[in-house]
Amino acid sequence: MTREEAIETVRTMLTHAQFEVSKPLSMRGTRFDIVARRDEVLIIIKVLSNVDAFSKDNAEELLCISQASAASPILIGERSGSGEIESGIIYSRFGIPIISVGTLSDYIIENVPPLIFAASGGFYVKIDSELMHQIREEKNISLGTLAEIAGVSRRTIQMYEGGMGAMIDAALRLEEYLNQPILVPIDPFAPIQKLKTSQKKEIAPATVPQPSTQDVFSKEVFNTLSTMGFSVTPVTRSPFEALAQDSQILILTALGKDENSILSKAASVSDISRVTGRCSVVIIERGRGRESIGGTPLIDREELNSIDETYVLYDIVSSRSDSNETNKS
Repeated sequence: MTREEAIETVRTMLTHAQFEVSKPLSMRGTRFDIVARRDEVLIIIKVLSNVDAFSKDNAEELLCISQASAASPILIGERSGSGEIESGIIYSRFGIPIISVGTLSDYIIENVPPLIFAASGGFYVKIDSELMHQIREEKNISLGTLAEIAGVSRRTIQMYEGGMGAMIDAALRLEEYLNQPILVPIDPFAPIQKLKTSQKKEIAPATVPQPSTQDVFSKEVFNTLSTMGFSVTPVTRSPFEALAQDSQILILTALGKDENSILSKAASVSDISRVTGRCSVVIIERGRGRESIGGTPLIDREELNSIDETYVLYDIVSSRSDSNETNKS
């Protein structure tokens, strides 16, 4: 199937599984294609026919967006250069989990999570290390006995009990010998580990970006938000240009100059804001006599420059969002 068909298939599955799902993004080359939420689970999805097209830059930015919004990133694909993305297996690329459409269907519709993950050297499974250790202690089984059964070293058994993944054959032999289900299902939507400071693209408060002739407006906006007290994470190939965050709130921040881009961005960030439950705003160069478009508040450059505290911006964004909802009803 084409990538567009795959995106619609994924959206249909998620909707069927009671997820609230965003509309597919119309921009070319976006870092992600779909945002979906069910209860406390929020996922940001990129869909590709060939996952080899997923670059390191894409992964790093997707991780930044996911961490800032408390979401789990995932890449859904059909194949890679080494072959088909098989169902029931979780792969990874640059720290982003990869699954097939079939694995997604099994997990969210059939409630059958994957058991196998691909890593350097082959395919592995996770063992319930505490349960294995408990059974071994209760039955007075030595490390050497389990090592012989599994065909591995005593040290490897100790590492299994410490949480290390196991080769499939070894794990199945252990499970059969212990007569207990010790394999642990894998959650493709599990939270990703926090990024190291060196991986973040954040502009710290009070840092003054140097303007460039290419993008003076965005530099000015980022500087103003930083001075205001937000940490600012710039993003590219997304409906919004930055994530503005303090200890209380996260605002999806889009920038608009011409009428067409403002309308398009307002519609996209409003939809993403609806699904994620996060605030959004479009910051424009000049006032246009209206306070919101498509559910997304507008703030012009002059008004933004008059704000000196994060809570003031939040209050403006919140009131204009509430006003828009009231007008709708």
